[in-house]
Amino acid sequence: MGEFQTLLFTFLGGIGIFLFAVKYMGDGLQKTAGDRLRDLLDKYTTNPFMGLISGIVVTILLQSSTATTVLTIGLVNAGFMRLRQAIAVIMGANIGTTTTAFIIGLNLKEYSLPIMAVGAFLIFFFKKKKVNHIGQIVFGFGGLFYGLDLMGSSLRPLSNWEPFVDFTVRMGDNPFLGVIVGVILAVALQSSTAAIGLVQQLYEQGAMELQAALPVLIGDNIGTTLTAVLVAIGATVGARRAALTHVVFNVIGAVLVMIAFPIFVNFIAFLGEQFNLGPSMQIASAHGVYNVANVIIQFPCIALLAYIVTKLVPGDELALDYKPKHLDPIFIGNSPAIALGQAKQEIIHMADYSKKGLEQAIRYMETGEKKDAELALQYEQAINNLDREITDYLVKVSARSLSPTDSNLHSTLLNVVRDIERIGDHMENIVELKDYQKANKVKMSDIALNDLNEMFKLTYSTLEEAMDSLERDDLDKAHDVLKHEDLIDSMERKLRKQHIKRINEGKCSGSAGIVFVDIISNLERIGDHSVNIAQSVIGD
Repeated sequence: MGEFQTLLFTFLGGIGIFLFAVKYMGDGLQKTAGDRLRDLLDKYTTNPFMGLISGIVVTILLQSSTATTVLTIGLVNAGFMRLRQAIAVIMGANIGTTTTAFIIGLNLKEYSLPIMAVGAFLIFFFKKKKVNHIGQIVFGFGGLFYGLDLMGSSLRPLSNWEPFVDFTVRMGDNPFLGVIVGVILAVALQSSTAAIGLVQQLYEQGAMELQAALPVLIGDNIGTTLTAVLVAIGATVGARRAALTHVVFNVIGAVLVMIAFPIFVNFIAFLGEQFNLGPSMQIASAHGVYNVANVIIQFPCIALLAYIVTKLVPGDELALDYKPKHLDPIFIGNSPAIALGQAKQEIIHMADYSKKGLEQAIRYMETGEKKDAELALQYEQAINNLDREITDYLVKVSARSLSPTDSNLHSTLLNVVRDIERIGDHMENIVELKDYQKANKVKMSDIALNDLNEMFKLTYSTLEEAMDSLERDDLDKAHDVLKHEDLIDSMERKLRKQHIKRINEGKCSGSAGIVFVDIISNLERIGDHSVNIAQSVIGD
């Protein structure tokens, strides 16, 4: 019992150190890369091939295909990436994740502790952040091999344990059993990397034949998709489709390789003999060959995959045109006046999102349905993205020589962008207040809800008129907006007093009072920003 306990504890400790090391190394790589992985996926996925390359690069830096897939699902959920782009990234992630298996195949176990010591030295004896991050990578790299060494020493006795030997023989005879074992392993460990590392150690210790190890490897690739599926539950239609694509892609790949399984086994055995590969490197090669072949076969079928998951997950996918449509850099140098006109068109595009976002936030207050909240937040994120792009464009224009008229227009546009961005923030606040109300089961009286509805209508009409005045340079509408300022302010004061009175009379709870007052305060601020936009049109 004592020996069994020692082996069990060594194995669990080895798995723990291995998982920590992979995560720690990935965090260090991410920080060294400048923590701009989301932007990399955002900007360099314009066509499927670039999406594939981006998926490979980001996965190498994160050391986790699941992390890349979750990041991609987040971008799809936010409306910043379309399904076909996401499919290409997910395919790239499957290739990128093979790098960890090849790192394991280097077999540097005897140097693991000195490598960890160097990493710790860089972390604790240097103040520079960049050196600390490199230390993190080095420490994680060493820890990965140390964890593997512990796992390997604890698994060695399995090669002589008859029940386990019989089980692996059955897996060799029935590859589908091995696939199921691989799925269970990846799900249990929540990491295909750890599951593949375990297979490498079992094969290296002679506890498993190649014919039994490869089906487990294939199952690991299917099991790793579960985390992405869990993340996508309750997300937008597009995000659920992206997660399902990961499953469909890996299942199709598994089916194809199982059909040609004898050929696959013989080819990997041939590679091992031809290049004199060690056991761990042979499994890494199998992982690489499987994933690269799967991508080569399915990459031309991205449109078909998108069609399949669209049929499996019905519904309308919202993919906002969040990227600027009018900010052509050629006008900055040639004609700053035209560049300002282009910036104004983009601001109108941004303003349209603020209207739609507020409308969606209002709907969420009424329905409490998650999809309405998600759509409102998608608009808010699109507004933030356009804010950055337009502001950068206007800063570049300001470096040119501008006439007094253009200089005034430039200042006006910068102010309008800031006001629209702040409207987006207040929309987000309203969504969060509704979230708080739902989470804490705060009930509002019918009178309070009617008052909110009245304030919503006034605020929305004010914002709508401000945006119309901006788009058409309509001075009459702009002056109408200014008249609304006093109306909104007086309504906010009146509703606040009435609600405090209801709380004092016991008709509303204190929690409901906080939510109510904060919502009307955010609506009043949206009204203020609408007035600012109208004043910019008038030129006061």
